[in-house]
Amino acid sequence: MTAAAAAAAAGTIFSSPRQLHAEEPPADDHLNRKPIYDDSVSSNPPPASAAHPESYRPTPTDRLAVHIGYARLAVHKQAIKAEDAVNSTLTRALRLEHSFTSTVRSLAPPKESNEKLLPGMLYVLVASMAGSIVTRNRNILLRATVPAAIGLGAAYAVIPLTMKNVGDLAWTYEERFPALAEAHLQTKERMQRFVETGKAHTAMSLGMVTDKVGETREKLEDWVKKGR
Repeated sequence: MTAAAAAAAAGTIFSSPRQLHAEEPPADDHLNRKPIYDDSVSSNPPPASAAHPESYRPTPTDRLAVHIGYARLAVHKQAIKAEDAVNSTLTRALRLEHSFTSTVRSLAPPKESNEKLLPGMLYVLVASMAGSIVTRNRNILLRATVPAAIGLGAAYAVIPLTMKNVGDLAWTYEERFPALAEAHLQTKERMQRFVETGKAHTAMSLGMVTDKVGETREKLEDWVKKGR
């Protein structure tokens, strides 16, 4: 009886549907299991809210940063304009200074000439002051014109080359205004006539004085001879 029980137990073990070792599962169990990446999950499209996220709204900090950027650009532009204005002003000032110095240098007499500006200008100033002293009790017209005329005459006598350069420079500016240039020419012509007339009268007076002196001398000689 014991042998029969052992045989029955052995048959039960071999005929059992359950597997006791790690063998290949049956086909049905393999079909019932789901793979890690299920097709059903990947085939379903994501919701619209996930595919298209909600639009971004700037925060107050972002808006403040934008305004600060605009302000910085505006300040930078104004700084550039101010710098350009300063550079332009300095350039004009340097050009004006160079033009002034070159103009003053061009008025000076050449080095090979014996003309000196410093004593010459002092002589002109003294002559003008003398004319002012002479006409201090005269009318206002003489007080205004005589010192200037005497100083101008002294300038042409003492520093003629400098006065010629000054006249040429003044003429270049007067040519820009035809009316002023015409008035200058007329005044110059009148002054030349006046000078020529004065020279002629001076020569005539000198001749008359010379004749009178000669006659007086002859009379004195005759008188001396008669007195002997």
